[in-house]
Amino acid sequence: MASGTPATTALTRLGLAFELHSYDHDPAAASYGLEAAAALSVPPGQVFKTLLVVGDSGLAVGVVPVDRQLDLKAVASALGLKKVAMAQPGDAERSTGYVVGGISPIGQKRALPTVVDSSALELERVYVSGGRRGLDISLAPTDLVAVTRATVASIAR
Repeated sequence: MASGTPATTALTRLGLAFELHSYDHDPAAASYGLEAAAALSVPPGQVFKTLLVVGDSGLAVGVVPVDRQLDLKAVASALGLKKVAMAQPGDAERSTGYVVGGISPIGQKRALPTVVDSSALELERVYVSGGRRGLDISLAPTDLVAVTRATVASIAR
């Protein structure tokens, strides 16, 4: 369970330091992100969820703390768009190669424009999905930004 996702493969290939954290996922959990934070005993503001949005130029990714919401106007602005909407789960899964609740911002099938919330840079380590439910990766936020080629902006509310 602890290896072999596209996210871990990408990080290993690039020589970036990361740690894997697995936990027993409860399919009935109301919030996968808050479940991960509780299971890993990590503050929710340090665990980030990966959300896909769609705008005039197609799909894009927003990465925000699990205890906050994605500000659609702010992410649209960061992407240079007038507006975006949340992507349909099926579209997100097809584009990324991951299942909802396990979508990692790292190692997606297709590289998408990505925006990471600026709060990540205030932390020593951030946690993101490792590519499946019940698996998170912790890494330096600067490495997350580098590996996803992300823009950093205030996109959480």
